[in-house]
This record gives sequence, C-alpha cells and structure tokens, in this order.
Amino acid sequence: MALLVSDLVAHPELQLTVVAGGEHLDRPVLAAHASELVRPGPWLQGGELLMTMGLLLPMDVAACRAYVNDAAAGGAHALALGLGPELPYQQAPGPLVAAAAEAGMPLLTVGREVPFIAVTKTVFAAQASEQRAAVECAFETQRRLTAAAAAGGGLTPTLDAWTKATGVRAHVTDPLGRVIAADGSGEQEPGGSSADLIGRVAAAGIRSSAVAPGLEVQPLGARRLRGMLVLSGDMGADARMLIPGLVSLLSLELERRHLADEPERRHRAAMLGKLLDESTTAEQAADVLAGAGLAADTVCGVVVEVPADDGPQAAREIAADLALAVPGGLIRNRGSFVEAVVGAGLDVDVVITHFAPGCPAGIGSPVPPRAARSSLREAAGLVEISRGTGQPARARRDRTSGLLLDLGDRSALTGYADALLGPLDTADPSGSLTRTLATWLDSGSSWDETARQMGLHRHTVRNRLDKIMQITGRRLDDGDDRFDLWLAVRARRAARHV
Repeated sequence: MALLVSDLVAHPELQLTVVAGGEHLDRPVLAAHASELVRPGPWLQGGELLMTMGLLLPMDVAACRAYVNDAAAGGAHALALGLGPELPYQQAPGPLVAAAAEAGMPLLTVGREVPFIAVTKTVFAAQASEQRAAVECAFETQRRLTAAAAAGGGLTPTLDAWTKATGVRAHVTDPLGRVIAADGSGEQEPGGSSADLIGRVAAAGIRSSAVAPGLEVQPLGARRLRGMLVLSGDMGADARMLIPGLVSLLSLELERRHLADEPERRHRAAMLGKLLDESTTAEQAADVLAGAGLAADTVCGVVVEVPADDGPQAAREIAADLALAVPGGLIRNRGSFVEAVVGAGLDVDVVITHFAPGCPAGIGSPVPPRAARSSLREAAGLVEISRGTGQPARARRDRTSGLLLDLGDRSALTGYADALLGPLDTADPSGSLTRTLATWLDSGSSWDETARQMGLHRHTVRNRLDKIMQITGRRLDDGDDRFDLWLAVRARRAARHV
C-alpha cells in the first residue's frame, strides 16, 4: 500500500498537525521535497509533500493563493510549513491556511524540534518497505510458479498458478500459433488482436516480443522458438516483474518435452525408413502409416534441403520442428535433407515457410497411403525446381510442367519446339495437325476423347496422327518420342504466355 498523508500524520515523532485540507488526507505521498521557491510547480514531478519555511513567501492572500495553486498545478499532494523559534513562523499564517483550504490542499505544520530530513527519511523508508514487500511477494509467487512447474504436470499448472497470482490470463501456443495449453480460467483461446501479435513473434523468432493494450506475446525456447506465451489482461508492475521467470519456466518445460520426444522422433524416423524400403509391400506400407497414427485417406511426401553451410545440426533441428508441427507425420533427416510423409490435408507451404524459410523444398502429389514412397520420390525431384524458383515446388498436373519449363532458357526451348514441330507447320500452315497432336497428348492418348473435343470422326484423328508420325519421323507408341513431342508442345504453349 502506498504511504498516505494520513499515515505521515500518524507518526508521532514527526509532530505533524493538520491545519487545512483535512478531508484530503487520503492522497499518496511519493516523495518529500523541501523548497523555498515561491513558484515551485515546475520543479515537481507529482505526488510530493512540499515542505517550506516560508522565507520568501509574502503572507498576503493573493501571494499565498498563487503559491498554493502553483504547487497544486505541479502535482503536489500536500504542503508542510516548518515552525520554530528561529524560523519566520511560530504558527501557520492565516492567508496560507485560507488559500490551502480554498484549494482543498492538505496543509500541515512540522513540529519545532523536527527537521525536514526526518520527514524525508520517513517517506523514503515507507517506499523502501513497500518495494521490499513487493519483491518478497514476487519471490513467493515465483516459488509457487516453480513448484507448479516442478510438479511434473506440464504447462497448465504453471499457467494456472500465474493467473491465480496476477489475474492475467495466459495461453501457450506452438510456433504456428496453435494453442497447446491454457490456464484454468476457462478461456481456451486468447482474445483481442492476439493473432496479429502471435504472427509477428512467430515470424521474428526467439529474440522478439510484441505488446498491445491488454495483450503481450513472449517467445518461448532456449535457442529455437518452441512456442509462444500469450498474456491477456491489465499487467501492473508486480505482474511484469514475474514475466521473465514465467517465460523461463515455460521454456524449460518446452525444452524438456523436446528432449523427451527424441526417442519417439527416432522411432518415427525408423518407421519412415521402413516405409521407403524397396522390399516393403503396399500392404506393409499402409500398416506402417496406420501404426504411426497417420490415418489420412491421402498422404504426400515432402523433402527440404538445408544449406550445407548450416551444418547437420540445422537439419536435425528442422526435422524436430517439423515433427512438432505435423502431428502424425513421419520425418527424418538424411545429411542435409529432411524427408517427411504427412497428411495431404496439411498446409505444407505454411509449415515450410515458417520452419525452413528460404530452403529449397519439394511437395509430392497426394496419393493413397500405400503409394507414399512414390510421392516422396516425386518431392525429391522437385527440390531442384525449388532451387530455381526460390519457392516450395508442389507436384500438380497443372503446374509441374510449367515449373520445369520455367527453369530452361526461353530461347533454347522455343528453338527446340520449332525444330521438332517446324515440319508440321510447313506441311500444314493451318495448324490443325499441331492442334490435333496437342489435344491427343492432353487427353491421355485417347482417340475418342480427342475426336470428341475437336468435333472430328475418330478415323480422321487417327489419319492425322499417322500423318504427324510420317512428317516428324517420331512414333507415338514410343515413350521417348511421345515425351519429346509433349515437351515441344508445352514449350511452345509456354512461350505464348510470356
């Protein structure tokens, strides 16, 4: 509790007597200051007991009124006049008493044998006692928080102890902002504009924090961001004193969890190795995923390349981060690569952007669990494309070829297409042969679908395709020749959209 004017008056050794403003003795006294200035207001900070002997103050109504009003404007909470046989006044002058009463300013007189320094020491001693009590309370609260953390109950007991001690609600999120623990207040999600603050801290990392009115977000973790603490409510000085300790306790718990999960991460990495083993049958692969708790109807492979300069530890840390962010996923690191099989419904781009920003990454096609191996191989092949584009490369029928073509030199691709399709352009300036070829390739080599899309008889389509083979010298039943023609058609199509 702050020291009040009434508390000072209650100290008998100070011999303080109230001569005006007795109805305002509930004002706090933050300091005791002695001054003989007749305009002391500019030298005050607020909350002071202003003491004077009145040496320079004219004792007329106007001068006393100006003095009291100036002190009040400076923030003084009370005035004290020193009395004594060798001092100007033996009792409080009437003009000063009247001015103080008019302004509602407490006016005290200081006993004849009491120096001003005694009043100052009393005020400072009360403040020191208050600060000591606040520190002792903080230590006691910190002990309760530590006891809750040491009980082994996880994050929630610590958060609950914090909220009971401070009245400030608390939540812990994972690095993606998903709530993983909350205090016992019943609020399972932080309120207000916490999402924006969480996003800022998540993007900036372990050395950041964010504050808004009634909200504060602090990072949790030792060397890497393991989670975030979200505090909601009005935080006074006492609560703020406890925040560093709370952050340390929660960080220790998250680091403990991280270390405790290492055997499970190794086990799941071994399961991924089993899944990718060439001898594993489709049925066995499905069993591996089921045993891992990955019950999604479709899965996809993910491969992230960690820069070699970052060292193998960086790859292990990213693999551990992904394991935390992807419940049920199978993840392992192999040298500078991190491999994972995750549920296809996961927003992998967000996870990669957060945990492996700037790292080349490939995301395979969604496949049934038994085909997870093929999706992971596809993801590995897309890493090279990601290096060129600077973005995670995702396998999609409508985009993969475009990503591949974007990596090539545009003039070289155009020249390749012209060299292969040029004979068709010469033989058929209308372009019907090239359009038939493109439609046939896009329709999965279906005669009937090509005829339907072009409004032709299927025999007409067949005749055109026979002519195309004659002109180009390429066979459509040969995989390599068909791929060359497909690439030429796609390269020319891409060139038109530049």
